[in-house]
Amino acid sequence: MTSTTSYTPPKVWTWDKPSGGKFENINRPIAGPTHEKELPRGKHPLQLYSLATPNGVKVTVLLEELLALGHQGAEYDAHLIRINDGEQFGSGFVEINPNSKIPALLDVSTSPPTRVFESGAILVYLAEKFGAFLPTEPSARAECMSWLFWQIGSVPFLGGGFGHFYSYAPEKLEYPINRYAMEVKRQLDVLDRNLSSRRYVCGDEYNIADIANVAWYGGLALGRLYSAGEFLDVASYKNVVRWASEISERPAFKRGRRVNRTWGPEEQRVPERHDASDLD
Repeated sequence: MTSTTSYTPPKVWTWDKPSGGKFENINRPIAGPTHEKELPRGKHPLQLYSLATPNGVKVTVLLEELLALGHQGAEYDAHLIRINDGEQFGSGFVEINPNSKIPALLDVSTSPPTRVFESGAILVYLAEKFGAFLPTEPSARAECMSWLFWQIGSVPFLGGGFGHFYSYAPEKLEYPINRYAMEVKRQLDVLDRNLSSRRYVCGDEYNIADIANVAWYGGLALGRLYSAGEFLDVASYKNVVRWASEISERPAFKRGRRVNRTWGPEEQRVPERHDASDLD
């Protein structure tokens, strides 16, 4: 696995060729739209533009949990954004998220409509809007926000770091794989130690910190990410596996995980969701 290729960085880096790997056709060092394309608009108060990656699943799971509690204002249309086709660079999507990443949310129940981008921001916005899955007592809220932002800050090491070099890079390189594997295992240990004395990430109550973390670390612990379970020995993080397994059995989690999904078994694919019956 060791590469003997040496690389000397130039004095000034320039983008002169694709970098290789699975996503080379959508990676570029500039922002802004590449083409004109309006976004579709459905009938519900919330318009979600997404894909069922871990970041996308965070939002659809929360929306399904809110609907399960009876919050009819959380009804939503989930429009599919095919990131491998560059649809996140369409002008309509960039208007909602200038960072051109999924998920992006438009709340048309406000005047003017409210745009929200970045998965953590969307979770907080929805939890505050409906008064659910976010504690109101100051200490409990701080704990929830701490674990939410821990996930947001940690996941680049898991996704863009370990996941990229282990699964998607054009060649296997020992140093980056070892570097990011070590950090991901450290993060799993942080989470595992926390869950050794808690049912959920923040204690006895399930909240958006769980929803954010289970989308990534839960998926990893249950063998759903990068086929890396054996390599990272995820089974040894027994508290993480227990927590992820419990949440995965929640009906709303099962529904949310299927929305905007275009791969896997046919019965798990719901590319677009415009009515609750789409998940029947």
